[in-house]
This record gives sequence, C-alpha cells and structure tokens, in this order.
Amino acid sequence: MEADFVIVGAGSAGCAMAYRLSEAGASVLVIEHGGTDAGPFIQMPAALSYPMNMARYDWGYQSEPEPHLNNRRLACPRGKVIGGSSSINGMVYVRGHARDFDTWADMGADGWSYADVLPYYKRMETWHDGGHGGDAEWRGKDGPLHVSRGPRQNPLFQAFVDAGQQAGYEVTGDYNGEKQEGFGPMDQTVWKGRRWSAANAYLKPALKRENCDIVRGLASRVVIENGRATGVELIRGGKKEVIRARREVVLAASSINSPKLLMLSGIGPAAHLAEMGIDVVTDRPGVGGNLQDHLELYIQQASLQPITLYKHWNLISKGLIGAQWLFTKTGLGASNQFESAAFIRSKPGVEYPDIQYHFLPMAVRYDGQAAAEGHGFQAHVGPMRSPSRGTVRLRSDRAEDAPVIRFNYMSHEKDWEDFRKCIRLTREIFGQEAFKPYAGKEIQPGADMQTDEELNGFIAEHAESAYHPCGTCRMGQVDDKDAVVDPQSRVIGVDGLRVADSSIFPQITNGNLNAPSIMVGEKVSDHLLGKEALPRANNRPWIHPKWATAQR
Repeated sequence: MEADFVIVGAGSAGCAMAYRLSEAGASVLVIEHGGTDAGPFIQMPAALSYPMNMARYDWGYQSEPEPHLNNRRLACPRGKVIGGSSSINGMVYVRGHARDFDTWADMGADGWSYADVLPYYKRMETWHDGGHGGDAEWRGKDGPLHVSRGPRQNPLFQAFVDAGQQAGYEVTGDYNGEKQEGFGPMDQTVWKGRRWSAANAYLKPALKRENCDIVRGLASRVVIENGRATGVELIRGGKKEVIRARREVVLAASSINSPKLLMLSGIGPAAHLAEMGIDVVTDRPGVGGNLQDHLELYIQQASLQPITLYKHWNLISKGLIGAQWLFTKTGLGASNQFESAAFIRSKPGVEYPDIQYHFLPMAVRYDGQAAAEGHGFQAHVGPMRSPSRGTVRLRSDRAEDAPVIRFNYMSHEKDWEDFRKCIRLTREIFGQEAFKPYAGKEIQPGADMQTDEELNGFIAEHAESAYHPCGTCRMGQVDDKDAVVDPQSRVIGVDGLRVADSSIFPQITNGNLNAPSIMVGEKVSDHLLGKEALPRANNRPWIHPKWATAQR
C-alpha cells in the first residue's frame, strides 16, 4: 500500500488533487473515512438539508458552548463521505472577492493574489450562465466543475434584485466575474439536475484511472521519519496499518481535521501537545489557531401571496417533487432554491463588500427545521470579515475522539455592530416598492425588536454558522511564527508534507468556501508536480470608484 502521493481526505481540495496528480501520471492513494455518495439525499439539490443532518455523511462536530451566544453549542457540519463537504453543502458557488486574495498576498501568501488564482478558477470551471448574462471572459469553459444557475421562475427572486436596486445598491450580472458587488443571480454547483460535487467532478473520473485509488479508514497520524513525512497511519477494521508515500503526504481533511491530524502527529503548539502526551516533532503555535467562520441570521417576512415554496411543504408535494427528480432530473428538486444573491458594503468608507445575502422564497431554517406556519420568504444575511478568532485543539491523543472546537463567535464589539447593521439594512430592502405586492408582517426578528439591546438579544439567540470554517493551518512566510504552511502549502519544519484545504486560508473569503477550497486543490496540484504556476491574469475586477486606486 504505497503511492507517489498519499492524500488524506476525499473532500473539495482532495478530489481536485487526485484528479490533477493522476492526470499527470503520478500514482495517488486517497484516504477517506466516509462512504459512498450514492442516493437521492445527496444527489438531489433540493434535498440539501438532509445529508448534513445524517451521521452517515457528517462528522457531527459541534462547537464548545459559545459564551457570547448564550452558551449555545453551534453545529459544525463537515462531510464524512466522498466529496467531503461538497457532498453535503448548499451547492452555492462563490469564488470570493479580488481583494480577498490580494489580502492573502499582503499577509505573506506570495503567489496567491487575485491575478494568481483567477487562472485556476477558470481552469476548474465549465460555466453555464442559464441565459441570464454575465462575464464569459472571466469564466472557465472546459473544466471538470460544472457551474450553473437556477431558472429563477419565482417572481420573488427578481423582486429581491429590484428591491436592492431601489434601495440604492449596485446590480451585477455575475458576482463571480468582473463585479462581485451588487444584487443578481446566484451560481450553484448543479449540472443536469444533480449536485455536481467534487466527487462527481473530479474523484470519480480519477478513480477510473489505474494510477488512482481510494482507501477506506481513519487516518490517525502522519508517519514522520528523520524529519520527513513518509506515510500515514490508518485505522481500519480495528487495526493500524501504514500507507507509504514515495513523494509526499497531503492533508486535505478540512479546517477541523487537518490541524487535528497535524497535532496527533506531533506538529503544533508544544505546550498543548505535551498536555496530550504527544511527542513534539516541531513546535508550530499556529496549528489549530486562526479559526474563522461566517455567522448568519435568517430575516423572515410573511408573504401576502401564496407563491412561496411553503405550498410544497407537505409529504405529498415532496413525494411528487422527488419522483419527478428521480425520473427526469428536472423540477423543483433540481435546484438548491438559492437563486438570487447580493454582496453589499455596509456603509460608505468600506472598501469592498462586507455583507452577503442568500435569498430563499420560503421561511425555513437552513437545516430544514422550524418552517414558519404559512407563506413567507427570507434573506440569509451575515458579515463577511469578523475579527473574532477561535481554535481547534485535541481532546485526547486518540484519533477517534472529536476535537475541541471554540470559534469564540461575536467576541468583538464590531461583530454586534455589523449584525445590527445587517438586520436594519435587510428591513430597508424588504420595505422597497418591489416587495410591496408580497411583503406582509416581519416574522423574525419581529417588528417590535428595534433597539440595539433588543437586536443584540435576537442575535445572541438566533445567529447560526454558515458552515464556512477555515484558517487553522494558515499560509504565510517561513519566519512567521503563526504560519503553518509556506506559500507552496508545505508544512514548515517537516519535509514531504503539505496541507491543502480551507485551513490554509490566511483570511476568510467573501462568500461560501467550496469554490476557493477546490481552487486550492487545483493550485497546490501544480506545486506538488513542480510545474510552473499558470500565467497571471490580466483581468481588472470592478471596484467601487472611490476605491479604484487601491486595486492591485
């Protein structure tokens, strides 16, 4: 059991690397603890609330009690299945803003500016604009990952965009193209009515090659000999065995499990490793630190017209939708129903968008629970760049034990200011003329909640994770004591070992993280193969005129 490259984790980045490395002729073994993604719960886009709530597909992680959120333990779903979190997520496709990646470069991630990463986004995509217009020159045409748009047939999707424009915000035809800022259609990783996960796009084609295979089991530690990673210890069937890597080991196990595995292998904060009884291979204080996430609220409005998805919120309608999807891959089951979106700046003086919206023509929780009684619609809204930071730490020296996850959500006053702003701006948008035929009473927070104190109480009780954890193996310069990997994603202090997933993000990006996680897998593949990076892009992204001089 050995290969040129051993990848831990068949998730978003791991699948992309398995595809590109095997395409280049290298032998690849992918270690994955989860099972198959077969079945409608994963493959039907509209069923997205099911897999992340099923122990079969999800690691089931939770945060420790969050002191600023009434000591609630928030869910932290991570995919335990081929495709990883791309097989249980909401299928929303967001690259991030150009300034996100320029900030990465400013933080020491040389070669990861927007001009550097845009060619990899284009390489990985086949984009289908659905007739809604957009920026074809900014998008990929023949990559493995199909990106499409929903039909936007419900009039509420256009009402949301029109209301944003009436409120004075920008409109964009393609937030993944030249101009992220504004209201417009939302992209989704759905193709021919199916979830187009990293498993469907990358791993399954790779596994058809003779030089790529998957190994089931729980990775328990990286084997390090004389300062070099030589393999991965695996637990399966109650027994331990070692999978050998002739060239390199790559951890792509998520922003939760990658730092956990590094620490189990003796790479991390020395004092913490000593507490766990683990011999220190190299003292890297940044391992498990810098944990970031997006929180969001659901601002819900009753609908005056019976046109929302609530009319399908019964067993008979769900059965009919499921049957249509099963036989034809069409109908409501073929979309994630997030078909309009927005990225806006919260106030003058903010350089680029710091608030994201997902619009849904129904009042319901992301996990499919607590549907409002009657017709309604909602905006998922949250700030993009919280200053709060958390940690991932070991619970014990056993790979079987879940790690200790502390996000430290809402630990800065700015978090509260930003969320109150989100609520008030959303109310302003829902109050525009475009929503006059549809908007009834405010379901939540409720019109009686107006003061800062009242809104703070609502935020503390109702803010939920958007499921975008990242940053726990931060990329930076070798002399940065808090960096875990260098700009080539090599673990600092250990040869033959890299990390390639959302854990290497220096700072969280604008929007959902699946697209940038896959991009990391694409780019790190070239580093692993010793190839020249793709030529830098010359595209100049739109930035608000006030800030145009700040563009790199």
